[in-house]
Amino acid sequence: MEGGAYGAGKAGGAFDPQTFVRQPHTALRLVSWVFSIVVFGCIVNEGYTNHQDEKEEHCIFNHNHNACNYGITVGVLAFLSCLLYLALDVYFPQISSVKDRKKAVLSDIGVSGLWAFLWFVGFCFLANQWQVSKHEDNPLNEGADAARAAITFSFFSIFTWGSLTVLAFQRFRDISFQEEYNTLFPSSPPLLP
Repeated sequence: MEGGAYGAGKAGGAFDPQTFVRQPHTALRLVSWVFSIVVFGCIVNEGYTNHQDEKEEHCIFNHNHNACNYGITVGVLAFLSCLLYLALDVYFPQISSVKDRKKAVLSDIGVSGLWAFLWFVGFCFLANQWQVSKHEDNPLNEGADAARAAITFSFFSIFTWGSLTVLAFQRFRDISFQEEYNTLFPSSPPLLP
């Protein structure tokens, strides 16, 4: 992408789906999207159990509803965030203003870093609550595989979102200032005819 600014070519180029999907940040964002589906899907589907004599369902993570709520909330919001930034990645080459591109890349750095942190907190919280769960609360180990999957994919999500942060930072750092330079110093007429 020579002659571009903030990781994109000149504005107004045609959208190429093959090139878009082959970009590392697009692939990582799609993987993060799938991981978020796995985490909140596992918790929603098999994250709650109840005893035969009770009607109330309990979270399989040490009967701590906050653990299940945190996993579901972070998963759903990460899912939506991935969709939002995939749409921004599609629209990014159409942004003609260098300042707007800079804002988009900076927001990508901030949001990706935030999600890496939230997934780290989620992994630690879910793993801790799973570790201190009592066997007598769930003697048949109902939902144990789903709980382990939610913990595992929370762990993997730390690295995918961390990698997205690094890629966004590289995108920001590897800027071509040609567009800014051209606006500040428009080409002057040749000195000799």
